[in-house]
Order: sequence, then C-alpha cells, then structure tokens
Amino acid sequence: MSLKRIGAAAAAVVVLLLAAYGGFLGHRSRHPVSVAPDGRYPVGRAAQEIADRSRTDELAPVGGNPRVLSVWLWYPAASTGSAATYAPGAWAGLRRYGWGQTAFARIATGTFDDVPFASGTFPLVVLLPGMGLSAPQYQALAASIASRGYVVAGVTPTYSAALSVIAAQPVRASAAGSVLTGPGEARLTAVWAADAQFAARQVGVLLGTHVNRAQIVYVGHGLGGAVALEACRGDSACAGAADLEGAPSGKVVSAGLRRPLLMLGSSLPPTGQSLLAASGDSAWAYTIAGARSYDFTDYGAYWLAAPVRAVLPLGNPRTLAIAADYLGAFLPVAVWGAQWRPPSISGVREADMLSR
Repeated sequence: MSLKRIGAAAAAVVVLLLAAYGGFLGHRSRHPVSVAPDGRYPVGRAAQEIADRSRTDELAPVGGNPRVLSVWLWYPAASTGSAATYAPGAWAGLRRYGWGQTAFARIATGTFDDVPFASGTFPLVVLLPGMGLSAPQYQALAASIASRGYVVAGVTPTYSAALSVIAAQPVRASAAGSVLTGPGEARLTAVWAADAQFAARQVGVLLGTHVNRAQIVYVGHGLGGAVALEACRGDSACAGAADLEGAPSGKVVSAGLRRPLLMLGSSLPPTGQSLLAASGDSAWAYTIAGARSYDFTDYGAYWLAAPVRAVLPLGNPRTLAIAADYLGAFLPVAVWGAQWRPPSISGVREADMLSR
C-alpha cells in the first residue's frame, strides 16, 4: 500500500473517531441532571432588577448611570407550580462548552416560578458569587438553603460577572469590573459589599413580612466570600457570614467579626488565620480534602466532558453537598443562636490554626 493510501486511511479513521466522540458528547450532554433541593419546603424562584440611585456605577464602561443589579430569589413556597428552567432567556449564555457539558434544558432545578410564599417570616441569606460568575450558577446551593426555611437573594455583580442580564439584555464584564490586582481588588470589594447591603435592604422592602430584616446572613464564594465578610462587618442587621473558598481582605481581617463566622474551603489562607485570630469565639474554619474553587458552584453538579473538566478548577465531587450541609448547620447558629454542631463528614476537618 502506498504512503498516499495509508495517509488517506489514517485520516478516515481519525474522522470516524471524531464523529463517534462527537456523537457521544451530544448523547451525554442530553442526560438529565438534577440540582433539586431536599429540605422540608418546596422552593419558589423569582428574579428582580434593582437600581441603586444613590450610587453612580463606577464599573460601567459609560459613566453617569446608577448601579443596576440582577437579583435572583429562592424562597420557601406554599405550593409547587410551573417548573423553573435553569437559565431562561439571555441567561442561556452561561453555557460555555456546548456539547462538552450538560444541556441547560436537561437540568432539573426542582424549583418553581413565582409560586406563593410559605406562611411565616424567614431570615434572609444574601449570596455572592465568585469573580466572573453569576448568581444563577449557584442554584443547587441556593435552593438547598431556601428549602431549609430561608429566603436567598443571589446578587450578580454587574460588569464583574462574565454575564449578567439587565432588561432582558446580556451585559458583559467591563475592564474596570475585572481588575483584581493592586487597588483593584479593594475597589471591587467595596462596590460588591455596597451591592450586597443594598440588595438586602431592597429585598426586605420588596418582600415585606416574608423576610426578617433583622436576620441577615451574607454568604459568598471566592471574592464573594471576602465581600460577604466585609458586608457583614458594615451592616448592623447582619447576624453572621460564611466564606466559601475565599481569601478575606479589607478591614475585617484586622478588626475581626464579632458575629458567627464560618470559613470553608480547600485550605485556610493567611488572611483567614488573621481574621479568625481577631474574631470572637463563634468563628470556625474547616477544610475539605481535594476541594477546588468551582466545586462550590453548579459546575460541581452537572456533567462536563473530560477535556473541559481537566481545565476547570474542579476537584472533590462531594464538595457542593458538603457546603450545603455545613451552611445548613451554620445558619441556625447565626440567626437563632443555636449551638454549633458541625456535620461529621469524611474528608472535612477543622482548619489548623497558627494562633488564636
């Protein structure tokens, strides 16, 4: 056989293999995945846009406009209804990897659009995403918290998230909203903390008696975790804060937090050591063996093809469930003064402290 024929045969084999792999990806991406909660309440979901007219948006590419935020709400519901789709409208742009990940239409949220609230008044959890991420990418965690009897307000930081949706239109990150070096991180922390506090106030107004505005807990992931601590420090209504895989920064590190505090991640950063040393006795830190940053997001819940998973910061597939269990144990401590009883889970241990 000539070299030309050998080359043609090899090319045909490669084409067949690629076609077979493409077929596998298309088939696998259509497998259903559930991020449904398992608490005692059914969970309603709604979305709201809020404008803070007291602030000019310093992250916007064009100046002079007020800061506008997209807020997703998850809440204890009185009944079920129409199933909430995972990424409605322009939010479908969050799907980045095509056939290399679960199709959003195949993700069951286990939540219901705009159904009535359950009777009662519930504590408010303000949920802040990691840098570049959006609140809808934390639906598994948010719905889990809501199903245990909390209203969750997920805040997407406009112009810092790779995608937000305002007035049904996609809004991308800006240069000013993406700087995490030097004074850029301090600037973003201040802007996001103001976002979180404003969202807490506005949700309290919008939802009225459904929310206890004196029981607010800030929870964040990555940069959002650092922001959660700062937002709590500056809010007299804050009952506590939780930082998931974030490095604390700002004044809270030296001042400490005199409210219940939980840190959970792959390791305890040096600023976390300083924060815990400066905080009160109701401050705890735990590490999860093998955890990586994206494990705390919905990326940890749905399928990703091996090449995609290899380049994303994903590690322990149990991290998302562990985070939900630890937050489920922490929130009653923060809002009702319950005794701290950490879940006993293999691979999770109290972080080593250099000093306290």
